[in-house]
Amino acid sequence: MKDFKILFCIACFLCAAVFSIQAQKNETVNDMFNPINTGVTSLGIAPDARGGSMGDLGVATDPDVNSQFWNPAKYAFAYSRAGVSLSYTPWLRKLVNDINLAYMAGYWKFGSQDIQALSASLRYFSLGSIPITDAGGNIQNSINPYEMAVDLGYSRKLSESFSMGVTFRFIYSDLGYNYSDGVTSDSKGAAAFAADIAGYQTFYPIIGRSECQWSWGFNISNIGSKVSYDGGNNSAFLPTNLRLGTSFLFPLADYNTLSLNFDLNKLLVPTQPRLSDYNNDRDAYEAAKERFRNMSPITGIFKSFSDAPGGFKEELREINFSIGAEYSYNQQFFLRAGYFNENKYKGNRKYFTFGAGFALNVFRLDAAYVIATAQTSPLDQTLRFTLSFDMDGIKDLVGRRKR
Repeated sequence: MKDFKILFCIACFLCAAVFSIQAQKNETVNDMFNPINTGVTSLGIAPDARGGSMGDLGVATDPDVNSQFWNPAKYAFAYSRAGVSLSYTPWLRKLVNDINLAYMAGYWKFGSQDIQALSASLRYFSLGSIPITDAGGNIQNSINPYEMAVDLGYSRKLSESFSMGVTFRFIYSDLGYNYSDGVTSDSKGAAAFAADIAGYQTFYPIIGRSECQWSWGFNISNIGSKVSYDGGNNSAFLPTNLRLGTSFLFPLADYNTLSLNFDLNKLLVPTQPRLSDYNNDRDAYEAAKERFRNMSPITGIFKSFSDAPGGFKEELREINFSIGAEYSYNQQFFLRAGYFNENKYKGNRKYFTFGAGFALNVFRLDAAYVIATAQTSPLDQTLRFTLSFDMDGIKDLVGRRKR
């Protein structure tokens, strides 16, 4: 039997699952359907229930323990000195029942003035068990591919209203697999390093007789090296992403507040060349592929603003938006809703989200639920759960009991 290699590429897997093919109903749509492909696409999955219940947003919302994913600069404005959270998402349940995302995040504010913070997170994305078959279709073995990322971040207030943060990330994608004459070998994974740069600013304007809160923020995430499963012969860009957003929080009555939030997202990844973009000129197409293959990640970031074959109109299609609202009663009970929209030619992810949460003493439990507007979307009925702990509150509680 001839030797052959199987490479499990999560970009292909998730694009086939998440990018709904309902937008491709005719030849014209097929020609225009041109999503941006990246490696380690699990890095873009919202891990926590609060952000997930508001249309997958959070770059400018009130700081919480899961700000590491959305905007690490927010930790400098966190109300508590320390916190930790655990999140779990059963992913793509309409397709399979053993893909899931587990996420843990935490932060600690230090210094006498509480103007800086250290933060960390760990994400683990499991693709479940995949059977390996021989040429006759007989199951010979099974593998359990996964992707993980470990973060360490630092944030600091630069003024009374503005802070910045930076995060360093190690990424490992264990998706490669070799099979030869019935003999299995160890999986061949791919490692990468990346960084985030973020900023956050918040003001407290007086409107009428009420003090409100207006915030804005940005986060450029996953700026880093490429990933490759075959020793560098074929490499994929990380999902470098620019996120911009704003949030406005205002009181409704005593103990009642409402926040309105809006995020914009754009992948800072160049568009992969297609033969149809070059009028089927094979030589020009091959030259473009070679330039794309050799392009550095930093060059790709700048190229991503002007390389869409459809020009400026297609560049605008690459921008996703999220809108969401959060109602809070006495910071103890929460109701949330949101909507996420992606252009039908760039993936066609469109869904409503809902969620709720409650806080009691030193812990908070949040849940989120996705209802896709596309009937064939595998994101439909997605759940998220997050359990958060206020470590500063636990410390005070233990101290009072000792006294």
